[in-house]
Amino acid sequence: MVNTDTRITSLDGKIVYPQVRRTDFSYEQHGTTVADHYRWLEDPHGKETEAFIDAQNELSAEYMNKFDGKTKFNERLTELYNYERFSAPYKRGDYYYFSRNTGLQAQSVLYQQDTIDSEPRVFLDPNTLEADGTAALSTHAFSKSGLLYGYAIAKSGSDWVTIYVMDNKGNKLEDVVEWAKFTNISFTHDDKGFYYGSYEKPDVDAEKAGTETGVNINKRLYYHKIGTPQSEDVLVYLDTENPLHSPGAEISDDGKYLLLTITRDCENVNMLYIANLEETGSIVPKDHKWTKVVDNFKAHYTYLANDGTVFYFTTNKDAPRDKVVKYDLAKPEEGFTDIVAESDDVLSDATVVNGDYLVLDYMRDVKGVLVIHDLKSGAFIRQIETPVGTVSGVSGRRVDKEFFFYFLSYLTPGTIYRYSFEVEDEAKRLSIFRESQVKNFDNTLFETKQVFYESKDGTKIPMFITHKKGLVLNGDNPAYLYGYGGFNIPLQASYSPSFIVFIQNLGGVVAVANLRGGGEYGEEWHKAGTVHNKQNVFDDFQYAAKYLIKENYTKASRVAIHGGSNGGLLVAACVNQAPELFGAVIGDVGVLDMLRFHKFTIGHAWQSDYGFPDDKPEDFQTLLKYSPLHNVRKDKPYPAVALFTSDHDDRVVPLHSFKHIAELQHTAGPLTDKPLVIRIETKAGHGAGKPIAKRIAETTDKIAFVAYAIGAKWID
Repeated sequence: MVNTDTRITSLDGKIVYPQVRRTDFSYEQHGTTVADHYRWLEDPHGKETEAFIDAQNELSAEYMNKFDGKTKFNERLTELYNYERFSAPYKRGDYYYFSRNTGLQAQSVLYQQDTIDSEPRVFLDPNTLEADGTAALSTHAFSKSGLLYGYAIAKSGSDWVTIYVMDNKGNKLEDVVEWAKFTNISFTHDDKGFYYGSYEKPDVDAEKAGTETGVNINKRLYYHKIGTPQSEDVLVYLDTENPLHSPGAEISDDGKYLLLTITRDCENVNMLYIANLEETGSIVPKDHKWTKVVDNFKAHYTYLANDGTVFYFTTNKDAPRDKVVKYDLAKPEEGFTDIVAESDDVLSDATVVNGDYLVLDYMRDVKGVLVIHDLKSGAFIRQIETPVGTVSGVSGRRVDKEFFFYFLSYLTPGTIYRYSFEVEDEAKRLSIFRESQVKNFDNTLFETKQVFYESKDGTKIPMFITHKKGLVLNGDNPAYLYGYGGFNIPLQASYSPSFIVFIQNLGGVVAVANLRGGGEYGEEWHKAGTVHNKQNVFDDFQYAAKYLIKENYTKASRVAIHGGSNGGLLVAACVNQAPELFGAVIGDVGVLDMLRFHKFTIGHAWQSDYGFPDDKPEDFQTLLKYSPLHNVRKDKPYPAVALFTSDHDDRVVPLHSFKHIAELQHTAGPLTDKPLVIRIETKAGHGAGKPIAKRIAETTDKIAFVAYAIGAKWID
């Protein structure tokens, strides 16, 4: 039982931690005895766990309220969040659609308009679904005709969603599909139904969806016919012999084919089956009707378009930075042939618009580059000149004579560009469609630069550094270092209100390091930070801090590090390995028990990045060496550490953070005079769909904790 009357006290006698029951439980794995002192915290609904949460939240609140500039920080952060922002518009059927947030709305609202310039009207407002704004729009899609709109609603941050259907006049149909998860919505072109993915319903009530920890396996692919109950949905695909396989469905642009992609984890590979729906005469192809184009897990194939039997894909087959290929179902002996070969840049996204124009979004040293090629020949047509930053959200289809894209940077909150093929003068085809403006924010007072520093093994690592112009490099500036380094995900530039306040009002420096393990330089860069190469990621991050110190931006006691999810693992591992290098640590929803991560919800999918601790002894040994939970030190004092998690996080279940903070407080607590705390949010999940008010409150607590820990002062 958590007993707040019995405390663990630090050396100076000031920090008093809740006494958490520590057991002698252990287990054997590959000949090694592994202690698991807080296994009981894996029960999310236990009374003892609930008492633990209450006691820890009470303690963390104390240390998140010590910064005397917290109220001012919250006011300024709220001001910087309060700006109008939009998504890139897209056309479906007779109407255009886009999302908009007026500034402080809990969730963005989906709007409909008759023309791209006409007055918009509300089409779907998620803010009306829950009074506290914790119902969020998740995956959603229109049918090809634009007459039907399928949308999934997630509650309290859970990955479980409920799918609903509306017509394009805003009328809600009776169709309801519950307990869907990790799914898209793909309508058949006759508007009679859609495909979706789901797992077996967990043994919890609907209001507790997302608090369970049971493993998600045996994903099912279903077809739902409009106007029928979910109980009549037709099972399209289920492979019980391979319970970790995850099927997904997509209808081809011409509506004639069903593409089945099968993944098994987070590795960037998939199998690819295609069925001709006209030939099968059924929306559920039988096994012998599938053309198994790719029946192995050696590369990824992402559908772009097709002309009859000729299909176009992006792939990393023999191209770690991706390329565009074609495949003819009528000539399988020809295999895949290149359309646009791999380049030195990383192909992030591809979109076919205006007939046969292929818009390719590349990353060049983590900066966006947009080019147009001919789909049929692959010939280069032109590059679209954009500012230096991130290009994302290219919006357009083959039937559209225009496309839109989103641009942002660390100092630009969001600009939507429109490219129209109907404009005869090529120089005038690109125009600014919408531009977000933040009140009382002058970005000319700041600067961002990219540096390339050496990691431990000499590898050059890119890093973006943002600060006020004229910053004095005196070795004493507060510094905020952010990283991720995993799952082929690149950290591209984006506007962050919290970064701006840290720089402007705390006199700080913000650095974002593009570590190995991410997708900044393609699959080779990714693989250089996975499984037995994972230590490279930790080295890259520690050497980022060393660079900031060496170049006199800051000193170790003023360096705050932050990461979430896989980044939560990153910061926890780094502080274990080099506690003397940092002044404060913020770990969000981290993967922290690296010997049991695969045993909860979708954790088994991460084994492609982390390794297989049950099946491969060599992977187990590698994980044991850096697993944050199993490597807390008692020989060196730790800096201030604050973990953040949420009760409905069914991606990285909160037990990781619960067990880790208990271990930190027990083992490192007595040796350090810095707080080691955890904040547990309610009615929130891994992060997606979190209402703005919760984001602002949580961020305020994070930066207030950091500011107190590293001695930052408020500057008006």
